Amino acid sequence: MRRLSIFVVIGLLIATVSTIAMGFPACAPLHIDSHQSLNEGQGTPDDKPIQTRDVIVTRVFPVSVDRVWRAWSQSQYVMRWWGPKGFTAPLARMDFREGGTSLVCMRAPKEFGGQDMYTTWSYRKIVPHKQIEFILNFTDKEGTKLDPAKIGLPAGVPQDVRHVITFKTTSNNRTEMTVTEYGYTSNQAHDLSKAGLEECLDKMATALEEKK
Repeated sequence: MRRLSIFVVIGLLIATVSTIAMGFPACAPLHIDSHQSLNEGQGTPDDKPIQTRDVIVTRVFPVSVDRVWRAWSQSQYVMRWWGPKGFTAPLARMDFREGGTSLVCMRAPKEFGGQDMYTTWSYRKIVPHKQIEFILNFTDKEGTKLDPAKIGLPAGVPQDVRHVITFKTTSNNRTEMTVTEYGYTSNQAHDLSKAGLEECLDKMATALEEKK
């Protein structure tokens, strides 16, 4: 199996599982949406702007903002939800600070090849309990950046995937979290990434419901 984007791999596996009638994993997001925007920093050969699609997923969790924040910032919590059902996260080397870079590994189950897939999260902005902004890159186990086009990713996956996660306390001490991924330039890449993100957040919801 070729090394692919974490979320794209998940999406492809979901599609495969659905095809063989094993059933699409259940998920119940409060709101899932996507929109189109213009990537002003890029252009086509004839200088026309490239139209991009952003993935937006919002969930509401029945726990405090502090607990949801830890799911993104602390190694032992990231390792509990990174990857879909059946996948594990054997490594989450967190450097959670503005200017820091975390290295996270997702391991596929044996039936999907058992390979390790790595990404780095390079933090641009951290506002405690309110916002996290980072750039996700596909890397090797040393954290060396890999070119998506050269490692088998579908067309439309950007080299640097900007992520913004926002947190808001709602009634009854619940937490509304929105994850936005920017810059996909094909419907396939957008849709596969959204499917993979939903899978990861399903696991996050389960982990947050546990006492510890």
